[in-house]
Amino acid sequence: MSSRPSNKKKEKSGVKKFNLFNKSSSLSTVRLAIPNKGRIAEPIMELVEKSGLHLPESGGERRLITKTHDPHVELLFARPIDIPEYVAIGAADIGITGHDMVAERGSDVTELLDLHIGQAKLVLAVREDSDITSPQQLNNANVATEFPKITKSFFKKQGIDVNVVLVSGACEATPHLGIADAIVDLSSSGNTLKINRLRVLTEVLETSTYLIANKSSLKTKKEKIDEILLAFESVVRARGQCYLMMNVKRSSLEAIKKLLPGLSGPTIMKVASKEDLVAVHAVVDEIRVYSLINALKRAGAKDILVMSIQRMIR
Repeated sequence: MSSRPSNKKKEKSGVKKFNLFNKSSSLSTVRLAIPNKGRIAEPIMELVEKSGLHLPESGGERRLITKTHDPHVELLFARPIDIPEYVAIGAADIGITGHDMVAERGSDVTELLDLHIGQAKLVLAVREDSDITSPQQLNNANVATEFPKITKSFFKKQGIDVNVVLVSGACEATPHLGIADAIVDLSSSGNTLKINRLRVLTEVLETSTYLIANKSSLKTKKEKIDEILLAFESVVRARGQCYLMMNVKRSSLEAIKKLLPGLSGPTIMKVASKEDLVAVHAVVDEIRVYSLINALKRAGAKDILVMSIQRMIR
């Protein structure tokens, strides 16, 4: 018999039991679930900060549910695999997690925005020295994976019967240990597969990190969710972009304009007390800046400033 104290004892002692699966706290508050750990946790936290949803200082202590500087938005820290279901049942109104996690859980959510974080492919792979060259040769074989639902669905569509071996890490080692004939695992660069002497047979699923939403919350909290969506979109759009400002003689303007297409062409403004000068502003790809600066100088630009862009709203 359980020795766990009853709810009555907890209430008497002043300790309230919190049920994570309660609906998000109120109609005026939007709860955003984000990963508490893993490879995408840090870039997602950076995205949240850049969007303006700053966390108050907490002495380095992170709670399960944390307020932000926006009194109508709170963060729920959770495992990436749990986030789709938390959003689906309304424990969170919106969440950030991988498309692979949504597919694995089969959660009934709406994917609002691809955040272009943690792009990867779920692939079917075998040992380099294996004679297997196609999925069809894996009939009745053992396939190791952390994604049993996606794996079973993939092979079922192919009309292939396999035995799915569930693992929770080091999936790449299983073919060499005799545990499995093949694996279904995430791969971004392919380097891990090569290091472990594995060869890709086919791609099972392409994934990225998404902002997802509870379907009911999209109706009842639409205005606030749209506000958060716009904030995230502006950060994603600004990635890899730089803002250039320079002074240019009017005689050199046409040559400069050819170098700076920008989003809708460069912005040109008069410079006070300098009739022969104009100020030219443009947004360009960060990857172009290194070579572009010298080209602009040669074309007659001076006083060139290069600035990073935090958010860009169209």
